[in-house]
Amino acid sequence: MLTALALFAATPALAQDKLTIVLDWFVNPDHGPIVIAQEEGYFADAGLEVEVIAPADPSDPPKMAAAGRADLAISYQPQLHLQVAEGMPLVRVGTLVSTPLNCLLVLDDGPIEEIADLKDRKVGFSVSGVEGAVLSAMLGQAGLSPDDVEMVNVNWSLSPALMSGQVDAVIGAFRNFELNQMEIEGVAGRCFYPEEEGVPPYDELIYVANPETMDRDLVRRFLSATERATQYIVNHPQESWETFAATSTELQDALNERAWADTIPRFALRPEALDAGRYARFETFLQEAGLTAATRPVAELAIDMGAVE
Repeated sequence: MLTALALFAATPALAQDKLTIVLDWFVNPDHGPIVIAQEEGYFADAGLEVEVIAPADPSDPPKMAAAGRADLAISYQPQLHLQVAEGMPLVRVGTLVSTPLNCLLVLDDGPIEEIADLKDRKVGFSVSGVEGAVLSAMLGQAGLSPDDVEMVNVNWSLSPALMSGQVDAVIGAFRNFELNQMEIEGVAGRCFYPEEEGVPPYDELIYVANPETMDRDLVRRFLSATERATQYIVNHPQESWETFAATSTELQDALNERAWADTIPRFALRPEALDAGRYARFETFLQEAGLTAATRPVAELAIDMGAVE
């Protein structure tokens, strides 16, 4: 028995399968389940060695996944519809943040009390296309059209442009970040939420992969580990924050701590699960907005990795 135990102890650990994921941008609380799965050893328990890459350009991740330079990438449901329409070989395989984060942000004590007050005023934006369609739908609910406002490209300086008075509102601000950033700087903001103003609800952050080259087993194990991490975050918000923040001094500030608390309710509790109706409705929304020529079957956009084959 002693000999057998000695042989068992000497047996090397099984090699782990490698998986590469490219984030949508630099590490922030939106990526909590990935970081916690790494730090708590959930990826290792799933037999995975996960390499997490922050891109130099936020437009790169989907391209890298489509080209096979990464197993997974984090992207946005609205962008996925456009990318697939353009012929990019991508499909949604999981969800990270299952509610919109985007909002139409105004000053809390400013002149915009309701969306109709935006008539003849300036709205800042960072990315054209989907944000324009979202704003158009929100304006339509208030009896306005895009011609009733002046669009101003403020690049990525959304809250600074609003606080400085350069614009009267900004579209594309994240409710878990820009609102907190403004409050920390002593300026209160207020959000109009797209899903309450005529825009179909959508998944903000999703995992995408090339459907022709992806390894389904690896992806399922990755999603299982992040689901386990999400459960831990929900059950232990403070402990998980401390673990997350300890990974980088850049995360250890008031903005990230507030964003962490605000993002927890928005993480997908079942990252594999697919709401097919949600994707079908948003596909129709984009087609009616003129951003896509035709609608596509949900199967060309998203896969339910938890479905029995």
